[in-house]
Formats: sequence, structure tokens, C-alpha cells
Amino acid sequence: MIAITGANGQLGRLVIQQLLNTVPASQIIAAVRHPENAQDLATLGVKLRQADYDQPSSLLSAFQGVEKVLLISSSEVGWRVPQHKAVIEAAKQAGIKLLAYTSLLHADRSTLALAGEHLATEQLLADSGLPYTLLRNGWYTENYLASIPTALKYGVLAGCAKEGRIASASRADYAAAAAAVLTKEDQAGLVYELAGDEAYSLTELAAEISLQSGTTVVYQDMAEADYYTMLQQAGLPDGLAHILADSDTAASKGDLFDQSRQLSQLTGKATLSLKAAVAQALKS
Repeated sequence: MIAITGANGQLGRLVIQQLLNTVPASQIIAAVRHPENAQDLATLGVKLRQADYDQPSSLLSAFQGVEKVLLISSSEVGWRVPQHKAVIEAAKQAGIKLLAYTSLLHADRSTLALAGEHLATEQLLADSGLPYTLLRNGWYTENYLASIPTALKYGVLAGCAKEGRIASASRADYAAAAAAVLTKEDQAGLVYELAGDEAYSLTELAAEISLQSGTTVVYQDMAEADYYTMLQQAGLPDGLAHILADSDTAASKGDLFDQSRQLSQLTGKATLSLKAAVAQALKS
């Protein structure tokens, strides 16, 4: 049995879709906070179990009879460490044979503000005695594609990444990697630095948007503080604005770049290209 935490989220659902290609639905558990919101997964034959990061007893119940767990990092930045600790402790009590965790690309040396909680979770895993695998996910291409409508409206793609190279991948790529680890043997103790096959700068992203849309879009590099303020003024929550501005600054330092191609090697398939990703975004 394989359990996916946060299974009702965007990544979790994609992981389940990938697993269904090779694993019987009856052997997949969608561990979700609100099972009533995941009934479509149940119609596929996937088992639903209530699991709340803030309710340790629910986690232990959800992991009964489970062999492998995918711990998808909590979306509640600032509360991740105690929530992840609860999952790890429940997995240990349940006798889980492998816990895979979605960490951050080069978490041990990254300057991203998000790195701290991921690194703390990695340490919890190391101290737990559990067999575990680290899936150090890079940036999601979708994080940048979400800016396309605004870029087309104003003719400007704003950021503070300078000409930093960004080796992002799609959620589907990361989901395929997670599913691969969960279905392969001898994965305990491995650390995967997962990123896209193709790296690009935001200047190149703007050029690709221009080429495919027929609308001229230029990249406007800003100071981090100015970009953060712009995101706030655009209506983004303060925390999200901080994360996006901080990530761009980290990108300018190379923290979102990796050329090892461990992701495509793991899945046996090339990651979604920037050209294809932009095409999909424009079509949708």
C-alpha cells in the first residue's frame, strides 16, 4: 500500500494519476484533510483516509497497513516543521518501510527563505531512523507561467532574478519522479536533485512569450524590494509576495539552477520544454 499525503492538492493528484498507470487503485491511499472533497478519487478505486497534519492521531490511522508514504510538504509556510514532524512520527509508529519527502532543490546550500523548513525536515528524517528518500524539487514552471496574462496585458514580465538560469520543471514532471521512486526498489537513503532538463532566464521566457503570442513582452528586472511591493499592490498576500521576490533573488544567485538531469533520468522521459510549457499556457 502506498499513501500520498496532501493528495487533494495539485501535486498530490498528479502523483496519484501517475501511480494509477502501474499500481492497482486499491493499493493507493489518498491521505487528505477533507475526504468529502476527494470523492472523485474514490470513484477511481483509490482509498480515501482522513489525515490532518495538525491531528497526529489521524495520521497514525491513515498509515495503518501502509508500506510507503509520500510526504508532500505542507503549504502552510512557517508551520511546516511541526506538521512534518507529526507525519514522520506517525510513519515511524506505523512501521513504514519508506518515506519519500518533497524537499527543495539543493536544500543544504540554498539561500531561498523556504530552504530552512525543508532542511529542518530533512534533519528530522535523518534522526528518525526511518528509511527515507529526498525528492529535492526545483521550481515549478507554473510559478512563472501564471504571470503570462499580466505580461501580455502590459507588455512586461517583471521580476528580480537578473539573468539567473532557472531549471524549472512542471508539476507533472515532479509527480512522475515521485511515482517512480514509490514504485522502484532500493530507494532508501537516496537524494534526488530534481530540476528541468532546460534552463532559461526570465529574459528568455519573455522572448518565448513574445514569439508565440505575437505580442511584444520584455523582461523588466527590479530591485527585490520594488518587486515585492509591486506584487503586494497587485493583490498578492504578503507571505506569497515575499516568497516570490525572495525566490527570484535566489535565482539570480544560481539557486534555481541544476544541470544534472536527475529528474529525466529517474522518469526515463525528458521534462516539459519551455517552448511546450508556454504553448500550453497560452492555449489555456
